[in-house]
Amino acid sequence: MMKEAEKVVEENKTCGKILTVLAWGLVVLTMPFSLFVCFKVVQEYERAVIFRLGRLLSGGAKGPGIFFILPCIDAYARVDLRTRTYDIPPQEVLTKDSVTVSVDAVVYYRVSNATVSIANVENAHHSTRLLAQTTLRNIMGQRPLHEILSERESISQHMKALLDEATDSWGINVERVEIKDVRLPVQLQRAMAAEAEAAREARAKVIAAEGEQKASRALREASEVIGDSPAALQLRYLQTMSKICHGKFSTIVFPIPLNFVTPFMKDFKGLDLLKSNVVSDKNKEPLVPIAQ
Repeated sequence: MMKEAEKVVEENKTCGKILTVLAWGLVVLTMPFSLFVCFKVVQEYERAVIFRLGRLLSGGAKGPGIFFILPCIDAYARVDLRTRTYDIPPQEVLTKDSVTVSVDAVVYYRVSNATVSIANVENAHHSTRLLAQTTLRNIMGQRPLHEILSERESISQHMKALLDEATDSWGINVERVEIKDVRLPVQLQRAMAAEAEAAREARAKVIAAEGEQKASRALREASEVIGDSPAALQLRYLQTMSKICHGKFSTIVFPIPLNFVTPFMKDFKGLDLLKSNVVSDKNKEPLVPIAQ
């Protein structure tokens, strides 16, 4: 079997050499018209993978610039090395905690090895796109909803690593993966909004209670300071009055301490006694002298 295989290989080499000579003869006979067919040009961002009699030509991909092919026995394929963008369509995914979400992403990739991308896979671009869709569904199905919503960057990096490892044998280099959007069902959105609102109200109540607690402590300390100095209470009272009097039209009730009024009240009581005595004297009948 080995000898037969070697014979077949030698026969193929012999036939290839004969056909190559004939192709060169055809080029020489039809010159200069054959030059328009034999010379090809590829751009700076392109490479040409040449097959001669069905086999890859040694030397790898050609380009950029001018390259030469033989008519009838050579075939070539152009490969674009520029970065391509693939917008993954929305994928319906069931998360780890049994929530159905719709996720879409963007994949940026390019051909890193033109020869491998032509020889090892039928359509490298189509294969990469299908793999990106399945990888996105698999990764999202292994994570709960809160991780999908909060850890997009880590999910993108993990997906990029998986895609780059799988497409390396295809001559494809995945440069970047970005999770665009995560769409939730309407009922779940309403439930999450209600939950978030309740959590915000609970935090607001806790913050208000803490503020009241701190304010009460501050008031207690202030009352202790004011209690040590009666003048401080009077100054505080005057400050409050000055704040009230900012408006043009205002009515102020000014209380007077009783210790200021007590001496006057005593004097008023003495005057009342005098008045009562005078009235009583006037009401008395005059004394009539008795004749002796």
